[in-house]
Amino acid sequence: MKVVTIPPSITDQELRNLYLLAGLTDEQLAQMREYMRYLQLKEGDILFEQEQTAERFFVVVKGHIKLIRFSLEGDEKVIEIISPGQAFAEAIMFRPRQIYPVTAQAVGMTEVLSFNNRIFLEILEHSFETCKRILCDMSMRLHIWLNEIDHLTLQNATYRLVNYLLNQVPHQHSGLECEVHFDIPKQVVASRISVKPETFSRILHQMTEQGLVTVSGRIIKIHNIDKLRLYGQNF
Repeated sequence: MKVVTIPPSITDQELRNLYLLAGLTDEQLAQMREYMRYLQLKEGDILFEQEQTAERFFVVVKGHIKLIRFSLEGDEKVIEIISPGQAFAEAIMFRPRQIYPVTAQAVGMTEVLSFNNRIFLEILEHSFETCKRILCDMSMRLHIWLNEIDHLTLQNATYRLVNYLLNQVPHQHSGLECEVHFDIPKQVVASRISVKPETFSRILHQMTEQGLVTVSGRIIKIHNIDKLRLYGQNF
């Protein structure tokens, strides 16, 4: 991992597209810029480790970051995959004990923006609108996590994989066919939905035999979205 010069493409307008920074004044945004870093990571680079003191929060610009926890036996569990435009580790700055509860690792070549927690908290003390916006977003994320817990505990592996595939279909997509491109390795996806890699492959094979999908490397072609959704509801 290395700190590099901030690209010209990271303009104030680009920063204001981030919900955390959208409500800042020009002066406040300039404060955040002063302490902002641009980081480049290679495949497998660790951004921060579980139990490390949390001093910064981040936004993915390119690539992906996986948030993982390790069991006492050393097994890895992928908690979340962070995609470009998404912020992470921001909620920790509001906790009494500010440590990262997960390890953050790059999936492929990845670039992230890094922001100083202390500076941001000082700004929030004088920005009520920004505080409200952050609370709203965190509430929405909590709702998403509760749904995720339901999916992981109440549904079987086939349902979880089907649901994951359907969630990759763009919201604006029309038509029954769609190609899903996995930007991350399948074993990472398998860990994300709490199935073993061999189970993941077996279910994909079964769906291929059913004529629901065609698998070509990291590309999965869904032949009929409605049929795939119905297939998942039977499990």
